[in-house]
Amino acid sequence: MIVLESVSFAYPEHDPVFVNLNWEVARGEAWAVLGPSGCGKTTLLYLLAGLRHPTSGVIRIDDQEQTGPRPRTGLILQDYGLLPWATAYKNVTLGLQIRRFYGPDGKHTPSDENTADHDRRVDYWLHRLNLTSHANKYPAQLSGGQRQRVAIARTLALNPDLLLMDEPFSSLDAPTRESLQNLTFELRAEEDLTTIIVTHAIEEAAILGEKIMILNQPPNCQPVFIKNPDAGQLDYRHRPAYYEMCTKLRQHLEVNQ
Repeated sequence: MIVLESVSFAYPEHDPVFVNLNWEVARGEAWAVLGPSGCGKTTLLYLLAGLRHPTSGVIRIDDQEQTGPRPRTGLILQDYGLLPWATAYKNVTLGLQIRRFYGPDGKHTPSDENTADHDRRVDYWLHRLNLTSHANKYPAQLSGGQRQRVAIARTLALNPDLLLMDEPFSSLDAPTRESLQNLTFELRAEEDLTTIIVTHAIEEAAILGEKIMILNQPPNCQPVFIKNPDAGQLDYRHRPAYYEMCTKLRQHLEVNQ
């Protein structure tokens, strides 16, 4: 689904973040990108989302070169990205309203999707994520976990096939974080999503990444790739294999500091 070919990227007047990076992600895979602050995790996510462009090299998604934001790519930000003056319901409808105006190809060709279809999608995801009773509340009236679910609902209402997440659970308490991590895997299976989450938390990478990329301080040219096939299973975090994986990831990070 995703192919990076010799991708390099540098911010103006800064050293390169990536140099000749090659990476492939198959459809339906769950990836975690792990690394310390400043290693380029969020930059990589923005490159995949089409919000940044490689200095050199090519990014292809479904055999199409990435030249800008892709309509079926969903991005969930660390700070949720909710409009504070809009209710939860209005926030969930935002992406659908924008897409209806610009069209499914993002080129200002109005979509023929009707309002009733949008309303059904919004109602479905509010119900699926246990937000129906909070639909008329504003973000300031919601807990952190509820705000994150609103952000997830807004993204999934667009029917994405690729879900990018930028440390989405880092500010949540442990029980809420675990609940949303489990929800992420449930939704991935239900919606046939390809997921990529960036995180600096070893435990989160071990839980959410069936495959894990470890980045180090820039420039990154040869990341470490680790298979973690048991990720996503409900009892995995209680197995010895999970603790062994956390230890392995920690060792890789310590070696490359």
